[in-house]
Amino acid sequence: MESMKILPSGAGCIPHLNAVILGESLATEENDFVLPSEEFASQANVQSPEQYLKMYKRSIEDPAGFWSDIASEFYWKQKWGDQVCNENFDVRKGNINIEWFKGGITNICYNCLDRNVEAGLGDKVANYLKDIGVKKGDAVIIYLPMLMELPITMLACARIGAVHSVVFAGFSSESLSQRIIDCKPKVVITCNAVKRGSKVIYLKDIVDTAINDSTQNGDVIPQYPTTCPVEWLDAEDPLFLLYTSGSTGKPKGVVHTTGGYMVYTATTFKYAFDYKPSDIYWCTADCGWITGHSYVTYGPILNGATVVLYEGAPNYPDAGRSWNIVDKYKVSIFYTAPTLVRSLMRDGDEHVTRYSRKSLRVLGSVGEPINPSAWRWFYNVIGDSRCPISDTWWQTETGGFMITPLPGAWPQKPGSATCPFFGVQPVIVDENGIEIEGECSGYLCVKSSWPGAFRTLYGDHERYETTYFKPFAGYYFSGDGCSRDKDGYYWLTGRVDDVINVSGHRIGTAEVESALVSHPKCAEAAVVGVEHEVKGQSIYAFVTLVGGVPYSEELRKDLVLTVRKQIGAFAAPDKIHWAPGLPKTRSGKIMRRILRKIASRQLDELGDTSTLAEPNVVNQLIELADS
Repeated sequence: MESMKILPSGAGCIPHLNAVILGESLATEENDFVLPSEEFASQANVQSPEQYLKMYKRSIEDPAGFWSDIASEFYWKQKWGDQVCNENFDVRKGNINIEWFKGGITNICYNCLDRNVEAGLGDKVANYLKDIGVKKGDAVIIYLPMLMELPITMLACARIGAVHSVVFAGFSSESLSQRIIDCKPKVVITCNAVKRGSKVIYLKDIVDTAINDSTQNGDVIPQYPTTCPVEWLDAEDPLFLLYTSGSTGKPKGVVHTTGGYMVYTATTFKYAFDYKPSDIYWCTADCGWITGHSYVTYGPILNGATVVLYEGAPNYPDAGRSWNIVDKYKVSIFYTAPTLVRSLMRDGDEHVTRYSRKSLRVLGSVGEPINPSAWRWFYNVIGDSRCPISDTWWQTETGGFMITPLPGAWPQKPGSATCPFFGVQPVIVDENGIEIEGECSGYLCVKSSWPGAFRTLYGDHERYETTYFKPFAGYYFSGDGCSRDKDGYYWLTGRVDDVINVSGHRIGTAEVESALVSHPKCAEAAVVGVEHEVKGQSIYAFVTLVGGVPYSEELRKDLVLTVRKQIGAFAAPDKIHWAPGLPKTRSGKIMRRILRKIASRQLDELGDTSTLAEPNVVNQLIELADS
């Protein structure tokens, strides 16, 4: 079997891009290169580092020409004017403003459906929305589980020019109410209930509580025709707003517009997953998050992709559920979160190897940095050492991938997001906002806009500028820490508010977690900082062990020693807190806020834990706090 070959670190890659060596091997050491097979590379959309560099160079030197050529592949009722991009990225020069394809008239639903399939397919609910008075610019909140009706409703809103706001169906009535108050939707669309694993969640009751009104209409959809005329929109008309957490506690309504987002999500999907018309694509994300918008709905469907949609938990009723689905539907591209990878890794290889998974050809990771040991397991076990991994870095705010491998184009390093996507200019700056060249660590920023960039925060442009553009004037500040190695590869180190300052040493939580998880008996780890009277902060680690491994003082010391060896004594955890499980949302995100409160013994400030996938985990962690 021809697969990928490992090259020792320093053998050359971006930006040096020496010749690619082909062969077969397993991903074994953290700092090694993993190369695409000759067969895979020869059929890839981008087949070599040289081809990537040629395209990337043009995207930076001639962004108008580069993106204009790609945008022309979509349907436009009216083409944009002479200026493809108009931007002010520097708060010192006035209000931040980003525009792409301004004056171009299009519709993303038309490009998703009518352009790819027979007219009318997927427009089941659009006419109901029009009948109740929803029109261009009106907000529509969608509070649905991962049913087909969820992306269909998103497309229906897009078709008539309504601005959809999908709220993850794991949020409480209070969280839903916050979003209703903020965006003042014309209608809230939901269903009666959903099963998440073995648990029934009564969504309609949650909506009733949120709006304090139980007189909403029931099933009114079937009475409407299945065709609906298109509302043609300017490229800069809003497409959707999506709420993301803010440091102040008040959710931020991220606004994405139509034309640039359409072009960017379609293009990133095509290249980052090396998409082919024969592919069957499955992303395990919920449409309540940006991944579900860009890479469950719009990006794939704009490319005419066949998409698998799964209602439920990907590890229920057992840990082999995902691979059962992969085999049943011949999934070729599988995109998921590191949390699920680590969870499946903990459950053991036998749940994977009893399925063939022969249809898989590209894997993907999203949501947080994936530690090298989980990357290698994903690659070696899930992908049989033959499937490239698109370890993507991006954000709700960016709309699409920013730093990502292109399968077949260049070697990968386990745990690294590798290199920037076309048109993206990442920079690493120091605390004074000065760009750092070469091998370095610092704050990850982006200079100059890209088509998928968000345009504002709903109703609060001042907060938009203050949060993202004022910390380092002239740049978009991602809020993430990052390092760049000697080969030019980017390594995300976690949110800067997840950086712990121990005796003057800035330590990324992801770095410590990666070291802990490299221990063969550690399945998962989450690290937080707690106040320390001498060090300023100390490192507090919650550790979940591989199934069947008992807690012991010897193992505790061994885990600390592992961190000391891999990072240094300054990064050694002061506390190892045994964790049967970690508090996670139903989408798999670790709730570090809760962990910080437990670590600081602020148990009366835990807040609402009802939205967790397993609320009882919190009580278990409290009971084990002093063990």
